[in-house]
Amino acid sequence: MRGPLGAVVGRYPSSDGSTHLGGIIRHNRKCRDVSFLVIFVAFLVAMIVNSSFGFNQGNPLRLTYGLDYKGNLCGDKHAHPNLRELELRYWLNPNQVYQSGLKDSQYRLTNARSICLLDCPIPSEDGLNWVCDYPEGDIRLSVDDWIDRNYDYFEFLTPEMRNSSLQLQGPCYPVIFPSVNVYWSCQFIARASNMSLRHWQQMGGVKINEDIVIDKAIHRSINSRSSVLKRYMADIGKAWPVLIVCGGLLPLFLSVIWLLLIRHFVAAMPWITVALFNALIISVTLFYYLKAGWIGNDAVSPIIGKHDPYYNVHGRVGSIIY
Repeated sequence: MRGPLGAVVGRYPSSDGSTHLGGIIRHNRKCRDVSFLVIFVAFLVAMIVNSSFGFNQGNPLRLTYGLDYKGNLCGDKHAHPNLRELELRYWLNPNQVYQSGLKDSQYRLTNARSICLLDCPIPSEDGLNWVCDYPEGDIRLSVDDWIDRNYDYFEFLTPEMRNSSLQLQGPCYPVIFPSVNVYWSCQFIARASNMSLRHWQQMGGVKINEDIVIDKAIHRSINSRSSVLKRYMADIGKAWPVLIVCGGLLPLFLSVIWLLLIRHFVAAMPWITVALFNALIISVTLFYYLKAGWIGNDAVSPIIGKHDPYYNVHGRVGSIIY
């Protein structure tokens, strides 16, 4: 008579490969690595404490928005001054950005002076625009008035402050290069405004470096691995309802529908499968054509919001474009 097929529970093979039918393990088996169990439990407790601290004290907006030179998070209404709706990080001094982009420079873009703005400044077509630091100290101006004046209070400066501004030492800085909103940071476009630069030189301002380096410095920071990872995490945090519905509930519902179709329409299911698969392939192809810009004007771009089509920025799209 043939014996049972499969593994014999409770038995173990001998060294020669044969199975001893009488070799049943009879002693009590239990966990003996108590020290590892203690370490594992301590690890779980530490993870719970760490997660609780991060959940209570952390700010998920830090994954999306940058910091100004004071360490304030852009868009934070509890910052000083109130940065509510001021979500875009802008670097005031183009020479500092240029210096951070040099190959052998020890100066980093994180050390360059940056503030939070409502929109990215662009140069004037017939003059010189200024972006001034937060109105503090001798500048008697509210934040709302500062925003309404397009961040410009150069006319209120004393002669000493004006001379300091012409040396790119603040509190006001010239808008020589156009900038666009790339992932909530104003990236310079290395095309200096001739009119603004001429006015700057006529006022006796210091030399401003015009080079593609200022473009690449910000581009390199925005597309760094850590920045891309932050955007991925921020997108997951924003899209968790979609992930639950489309990744869990909807597939479960469609699976039940599919089983019912197989149960009641078994003869037609091969053709239904072929038709649905081809429709899916066509839909995905059209979607990618749309996002590539071959159909319509909805191409994927790292630039957020409306902008002049003359300005174009290439970058790794590591985030959902809003």
